[in-house]
Amino acid sequence: MAGCRRVQLLSLLWMVVLVPVCGVKDIPANALNSANFKPNAANSEQAVAGPVTQTRRTNAWKLADEEACREDLTRLCPKHTWGNNLAVLECLQDRKDVSSQLLMYGQGGPVTTGEQGGYVNIYIHIQWNLEIRSPLYTRNSKYDESMSEKFRSKCEHCNESVPADFSGRTVSGECQGEMLDYRRMLMEDFSLSPEIVLNCRGEIEHHCSGLHRKGRTLHCLMRVGRGEKGNLGAVCQQALQTLIQETDPGADYRIDRALNEACESVIQTACKHIRNGDPMILSCLMEHLYTEKMVEDCEHRLLELQYFISRDWKLDPILYRKCQGDAARLCHTHGWNDTSEVMPPGAIFSCLYRHAYRTEEQGRRLSRDCKAEVQRILHQRALDVKLDPSLQERCMKDLGKWCSEKTESGQELECLQDHMEDLMTSCREIVGNLTELESEDIQIEALLMRACEPIIQTYCHEVADNQIDTGDLMECLVQNKHQKEMNEKCSVGVTHFQLVQMKDFRFSYKFKMACKEDVLKLCPNIKKKVDVVICLSTTVRNDTLQDIKDQRVSLKCRKQLRVEELEMSEDIRLEPELYDSCKQDIGKHCQNVPYGNAQMIECLKDNKKQLTQRCHQKIFKLQENEMMDPELDYTLMRVCKQMIKRFCPESDSKNMLQCLKQNKNSELMDPKCKQMITKRQITQSSDYRLNPVLRKACKADIPKFCESILIKAKDDSELEGQVISCLKLKYADQRLSPDCEDQIRVILQESALDYRLDPQLQLHCSDEISSLCAEEAAAQEQTGQVEECLKANLLKIKNEQCKKEVLNMLKESKADIFVDPVLHTACALDLKHQCAAILPGKGRQMSCLMEALEDKRVRLQPECKKRLQDRIEMWSYAARVAPAEGFADLAMQVVMSPSKNYILSMMALCVCMLFLVGILCGRITKRVTRELKDR
Repeated sequence: MAGCRRVQLLSLLWMVVLVPVCGVKDIPANALNSANFKPNAANSEQAVAGPVTQTRRTNAWKLADEEACREDLTRLCPKHTWGNNLAVLECLQDRKDVSSQLLMYGQGGPVTTGEQGGYVNIYIHIQWNLEIRSPLYTRNSKYDESMSEKFRSKCEHCNESVPADFSGRTVSGECQGEMLDYRRMLMEDFSLSPEIVLNCRGEIEHHCSGLHRKGRTLHCLMRVGRGEKGNLGAVCQQALQTLIQETDPGADYRIDRALNEACESVIQTACKHIRNGDPMILSCLMEHLYTEKMVEDCEHRLLELQYFISRDWKLDPILYRKCQGDAARLCHTHGWNDTSEVMPPGAIFSCLYRHAYRTEEQGRRLSRDCKAEVQRILHQRALDVKLDPSLQERCMKDLGKWCSEKTESGQELECLQDHMEDLMTSCREIVGNLTELESEDIQIEALLMRACEPIIQTYCHEVADNQIDTGDLMECLVQNKHQKEMNEKCSVGVTHFQLVQMKDFRFSYKFKMACKEDVLKLCPNIKKKVDVVICLSTTVRNDTLQDIKDQRVSLKCRKQLRVEELEMSEDIRLEPELYDSCKQDIGKHCQNVPYGNAQMIECLKDNKKQLTQRCHQKIFKLQENEMMDPELDYTLMRVCKQMIKRFCPESDSKNMLQCLKQNKNSELMDPKCKQMITKRQITQSSDYRLNPVLRKACKADIPKFCESILIKAKDDSELEGQVISCLKLKYADQRLSPDCEDQIRVILQESALDYRLDPQLQLHCSDEISSLCAEEAAAQEQTGQVEECLKANLLKIKNEQCKKEVLNMLKESKADIFVDPVLHTACALDLKHQCAAILPGKGRQMSCLMEALEDKRVRLQPECKKRLQDRIEMWSYAARVAPAEGFADLAMQVVMSPSKNYILSMMALCVCMLFLVGILCGRITKRVTRELKDR
């Protein structure tokens, strides 16, 4: 009974034998018009296995030779003898229930509706093709009608007579092998398909002439259908799609001989672990597309076939088997044959992939097996935009307009994402949805995953192994983008995805999920991610400055916001406004500098004085934000990563730079980190607004003492240390508030060790430093040797502005010995012995040393004594060159003078003399007044 189905098919081959004997005339066009029978485009069958052997017959064939039908003939047609072939065939064909029962089963279980349709269509196509070629064919219209009705009735019979209560029965392997042979015949010889012959005649003659063997004609038509050699007509395209549906090469790649021969070597190497004929062979080939194991010919044949398979999801038997339950449960369909205006073929797969990425809160999700298959299909479609029918249909014009030169794998989708704002509405919508999907599951980007495999295996294997990816893998790749294992392709791919994410905050899955409610509440109508980040970070900053306990931005959003801010600081292109403002300067000053790893931003900072005004303002604002929150300073965090772990493991992110500055001179400090800290200190010294600690401590002193400087200042431009120099002078006069005085003392100590931390000194004394102190400046030892050199050469300095700055240094050193590192180092031992009880600051310790120098009973260290005497001479010269500007300066000069006792004594004597003169004058005037009254 298992082989009875072969009776119908073998009868067709009998007719094949008669064709070459009697000759075949050209087929009249009216014989295949719409009035004749049209084969039903049914669904594909399950994977079949069995011997793939082409059964050969001779003119002497008889049914008696078929052992497979003996049992069925004996049981169903006992009245007929073996010798009467026609009677036996008629009997077996009349037993519809038997044929239907045999059609009901496939390998491993019942044959589905789609499978029986496949068998029926193959049968009808071959039989119809042969009958119209046979010598029995006439041009009699009655005969045409009878033939058409005959085939139509057979099709209806096969489709309607499938019982639903059969189970456990299977079609024999021999029968399956026969069916595989006939399906392969259709794929090898296009002339066996009337629709192809009639509807694709022009395309075959124009594009595929001379290709008539081994399925080359059909693959040529497929290639034209992909748009590689022209365009197929709509009727031919539909005929080709129908033929692929009927032969179903997706169930067994061996049906497509051209593909089988082209990919044999790839299958033997890359897919040898999969059973021969298994549907997973095609998936395996797709996984190795664009890899070293793939050969060019196989690549072309595979993409040609996948182009048509992707346009009918019913042609993937594995997807059908794993997802039929989910389709009925979630997509309101109980069969994969539902095709109507309400439920078009592509609607069910679209429904499945929407449910594949839903959270539990959003509704029901797919089963694990079905989701894996949906992801597999999405991974395959990401390899080529032509494998995504909806994307290609909606974006055809945009692809031609913007991406005509992007021909390599994966470039077309990247091109569409780059031109997101320029796309047509329908194309922009589907590209946006696909990009949003990629942000949740970046593994859909198969090409990117291949390029990033080394970095994933080394740093991201834990998140990559997760069955559910919620953006963690891309975040890991971004964090490790500059590791030594990172290759150029992966780095470029990750950066491109970051740039695409900036176009819409929805493209960052983790950010979207963490901040969706906050964005709707605080930043409505804002779409671009960079604008959303600025909006939310400004809200967080304002709430922090105002000490608001219940911040408006949620905690989970603030955490993810920090991640996004750190990522944006790595590449200037991730901040579009800054990038657009500095494009001209980048081409002029940083042409050969890489964008990544914050190198471009660092280059612009180094050339800040040469930047255009617009770019300079943006860089200044960027530096201001980084100084307020050093964790946003990508370069500092990268260079000093290990030192932060060593010295500042528990420091708050906002105090990170302050902690590093305090440990800068430690013997354990890394030289590169120390150099970077000094660089940031130089930046801070250029403007008090770049030093948030100083700005807060001196917020009352700055407008009080330096108002004239603030009036002349411009927004977003450095004051070149003028405000800090103003505060230094007031520190020497001891007029600052305690908090401000403490901060200025720190600045004085730092600048005394490195002249580069004093912008005014560097600005006005650059020539003198290069001519008088070149050796000390070249050493860059940060021990105050340049300042000491300028003090020693004070008499040689001709520039009045430079001389004034050096005199200011001398004046500042009188106020506190700590701001004179050379003197402090020389007198450290004497300070310990002679001035241990004296508190630092306000010139107290300096006065103590001066008194010890005058006291002949005290013996100071020779170096300390020499340095003190040099300072006295400098102060004396400074007093002559720069006289006191006010009473406070005069008082300070008297106090610090080595002859202060003499001066104070003389002043006291003068006061006494004035007092005595006053008394005498008072007595005389009083006596004269009395005499006048007595008169």
